[in-house]
Amino acid sequence: MKIYYYHTQDAEHIINEWKRGRYPSHLLYGATFFEENGIDVVMHKHRQENNRLRRMLRVAWQVMRRKERYDVLYGSSHRGLELLIMLRALGIYSHPICIWHHQPVKKARGWLRECVSRIYYRGIDRMLMFSDTIAEMSGRAAKCRPERIRVVHWGADLDYYDRFMREHRETRRDFVSSGMERRDMPTLISAFNNTGLPLRIFSIKSYLGNDYEKIIGNMECRENIEVTFNNRLMIDELTAEVNRAACVTICCLPTNYTVGLTTVVEALALGIPIICSRNPQLPMNIEAEGCGLLIDYGDVAGWERAIRFVAEHPEEAREMGKRGRELAERLYNIRQCTSETASVIKELLKR
Repeated sequence: MKIYYYHTQDAEHIINEWKRGRYPSHLLYGATFFEENGIDVVMHKHRQENNRLRRMLRVAWQVMRRKERYDVLYGSSHRGLELLIMLRALGIYSHPICIWHHQPVKKARGWLRECVSRIYYRGIDRMLMFSDTIAEMSGRAAKCRPERIRVVHWGADLDYYDRFMREHRETRRDFVSSGMERRDMPTLISAFNNTGLPLRIFSIKSYLGNDYEKIIGNMECRENIEVTFNNRLMIDELTAEVNRAACVTICCLPTNYTVGLTTVVEALALGIPIICSRNPQLPMNIEAEGCGLLIDYGDVAGWERAIRFVAEHPEEAREMGKRGRELAERLYNIRQCTSETASVIKELLKR
């Protein structure tokens, strides 16, 4: 069988970077391993377009005029596919659509938007979700048919991290924060100011409405905290910085989706213990799995205790890292994710 593969970024360029060992393939949601699961791929030709309307019109035009035969349209996101999904709902586009839905489905604002939205969701044959919690929340929405939802274990490209660790043997000795989405810098920085333990923060100046440069600039950062703003730090360079750390910190703001998950699966793959905000949307409970510590949102004192525990119990911290790696090998890796995704796609054609 064959799928039409849609990604919001230039997947062909990313695959070339992956082949060079500079990019982990889990950010492609299975594109590099579908062949191992008996699925051929027709690759979407990416073109950057920031205007939402023009993007969905162009993508629909590209897909519908494509001459190669394929069985299912598979997308890593709905962004750009909105028009095709509506055409599918109206019976104009004939191929089944399977996409990753990154946030829970919820009721739209206003009755007209909700009516249009209910039609729209008929055009998605399968929605892949990151956790049971998000699936359960979505299943309660009137427009979302629970039988169309599938939870898939999304996880890291272990081959990339194994090769990286072989080639970059580092002494792990400090704490690192590398995520950029909805990060709670005041809580994190306050806790490390109070402990005096070393923290390296890698961020960009602003992201999704969070002005990190302003937030951090308005705070006291003591000498134990090093902040790097870099909008051009490549993924492999950031991986190198994370690989030097004895513990990964993921301090987030409250949210209704899996903020922090990408950083979690990277830490699991590298075998590094984790201190993380207690986000109930995450698919795994890192504390119950024994690979890290969970802290309530905004709990500076809780962060201080966790930071000191990791620093004062290095053997237990290393065991957390080992258990995290075992969890990645068992469930949260891209080959497992691709296998589960391939099963969902093949299921569509058996209907």
